[in-house]
Amino acid sequence: MGRARKDGDPLGLAGTRLSFKHGAFYYRHRDGRWERIGADVKVAKERAALYNDPEGIFGTVGYWLDQFLVDCAARVTAKTLAARTLSDYTKDVVPLKAYFGAMLPEHIQPLHVQTYLDIGAEAGRPVRANREKACLSSCLSWIMRKGKTTMLINPCMQASGTKGNPERKRERYVTNEEYLAVYEAAGTQVRLLMELTYRTLQRPESDLLHWTPAVLARDSHTKQRVLSFTQGKTGMRVKIAMTERLEILILRAMGAVPHIDQPLVHTRQGDAYTYTGIMSMLTAAMKKANKARESKGLQPFKSFGFRDLKGKGATDMWLAGTPIEQIQLLCGHADKATTEKYIKARWNATAQPNEIAIQ
Repeated sequence: MGRARKDGDPLGLAGTRLSFKHGAFYYRHRDGRWERIGADVKVAKERAALYNDPEGIFGTVGYWLDQFLVDCAARVTAKTLAARTLSDYTKDVVPLKAYFGAMLPEHIQPLHVQTYLDIGAEAGRPVRANREKACLSSCLSWIMRKGKTTMLINPCMQASGTKGNPERKRERYVTNEEYLAVYEAAGTQVRLLMELTYRTLQRPESDLLHWTPAVLARDSHTKQRVLSFTQGKTGMRVKIAMTERLEILILRAMGAVPHIDQPLVHTRQGDAYTYTGIMSMLTAAMKKANKARESKGLQPFKSFGFRDLKGKGATDMWLAGTPIEQIQLLCGHADKATTEKYIKARWNATAQPNEIAIQ
């Protein structure tokens, strides 16, 4: 039996291997190493429960997926991993643990991974299954790098025999007529997000909806006014020159008395929109625009999302002769090939036949 704690254990730390000192909780590993967990007692106890392994899952895929998320959270804090990636992984881990959780990493074969992908496709979620496989692959690669497994080959890699589910490229190109019709039917905040997406080519759900007046800055070299921010998905730092039109949009969104923490795209109460919420508003504007078209005997146009306006913006710039490198810089793509695919997936030009005369 362990000794009674001198402080009476007001935080309920008995049996958790946790200690509270210097304003934070620390976990004492069995190898004698102390790990600082943080100041939140709930989080500290959850982490301790994972380390203590009361259900005997140590070493299983389920155990390592949880450990992987802990490592990802630390990387987000260190700014070496995007918070959006951690959020995606956290969702992916749930179905992965249900299927692979009780297995040992060394027992996973390419056949198991392929079966998981096939089940996902049959369930009508082929793309989601691909993303979950990518999360599992990242986790297995992580434990291989850490020397926590005897695995020599990642069974999720295509070279091992697994093949991801086919994914259709998003080819929706929003015409100017469609854009203007919906813009006219939309409310102020939907219009703002439409135009910010089109002009900055940033991701509406992970970037633009989180923009506040704090994105306004001055370039340290040119001293010009810019929009400066870190992309939520890639973690890449991006600076966009402040044009006259962008300045009008930003200042109008900020209002007469700007609040530094208030999102530029905000509700009447000044709160941030969820992407689902503002997408429903865009859908309502499209229905209104189509109803007006039908009253004139015109065919309704197909629906589109804010992300399609990012593609439209990039494609329009390319068609107008903007160098691909400039579009790449604006999008924040790591390489030009990604930008080229991104644009060409939305523009189906007609090929011209060979008209050279044979003499």
